Amino acid sequence: MSAQIFFSIDAAQIDFGPCALTIGNFDGVHRGHQALLKATCEYAREHRIRPAVLTFHPHPAVFVAPERVPELICSLDERVRLLSEAGAERILVLPFNDRLARFTPHEFVAQIMVEGLQAQAVFVGENFRFGHKQAGTTRTLTELGQIHAFDARFLPPVSYRGKLVSSSAIRQNIAAGNVAFAGRLLNRYFSLQGDVVKGHGIGSRETVPTLNIKPPAGQIIPRGVYITQTLEPSTGRVWPSITNAGTRPTFDGAELTVETFLLAPLAGTPPQHIQLQFRRFIRAEQHFPDPAALKTQILLDVARAQAFWRRIKNGTNLGPSSQSIE
Repeated sequence: MSAQIFFSIDAAQIDFGPCALTIGNFDGVHRGHQALLKATCEYAREHRIRPAVLTFHPHPAVFVAPERVPELICSLDERVRLLSEAGAERILVLPFNDRLARFTPHEFVAQIMVEGLQAQAVFVGENFRFGHKQAGTTRTLTELGQIHAFDARFLPPVSYRGKLVSSSAIRQNIAAGNVAFAGRLLNRYFSLQGDVVKGHGIGSRETVPTLNIKPPAGQIIPRGVYITQTLEPSTGRVWPSITNAGTRPTFDGAELTVETFLLAPLAGTPPQHIQLQFRRFIRAEQHFPDPAALKTQILLDVARAQAFWRRIKNGTNLGPSSQSIE
């Protein structure tokens, strides 16, 4: 069952609680976020209330630290979808603005969590901070829970193979091209999704034809050449593929583009909207002396990607399904 989504506290007051609530930015909805959702859902089932999420858009850093606004791991639409798939029945995407940034911890709890959302339990991480200038701590939340009669539960950080799982760590790995490890921290493949747009036509004339997408603004894009899997969400069609994200230096490009070459025949209607799942880094983007030299390198990249997919098909890699992480 899909979650019911609200975009204002006034709308949410109509049909949101009583609920068990988890709060956060949830960028990426990674393993740590999934642990919070699991605990929230278990409590909600036990107490026969709704499992719910309070998240924010835009990112609070836009107002409280504009010089440190991060590139996002996933779009708002994908974040909401992933939260719903993790079990949330109600999701409030609260517009973060100057007024909300000035709320004291007590105002935030009383007006948003209690009066607005009817929270009977709140699940957050041990490093949770809230309210004006992040004055509220876990101790503050515990004390306010006693005043307003809700349970305050705090989960420890989640680690994966000795590495702390966090949105910032995932962004660092994506930026460095370590998309495979970023996927392990996410517990799914890192992906970009967008409408197929018209390219510059250079690939069709001088190298290889590609599908170009325009990813959501503000989303982190790993630079370089990658083995990918291309999906058409509306139909479920899937193709092995290879993707270049960069500025096309061989053609003196300046604009960032995301170009994907399908490794299997494109039968039927060309897709209008696709998702790219990033599997492996191949190489950094580089300048070639001419289009012929670039095309030669692309064919080598394609051969490497085809060998990867053959290993997947034959079960000689690590044997993941299309929805698992190697």
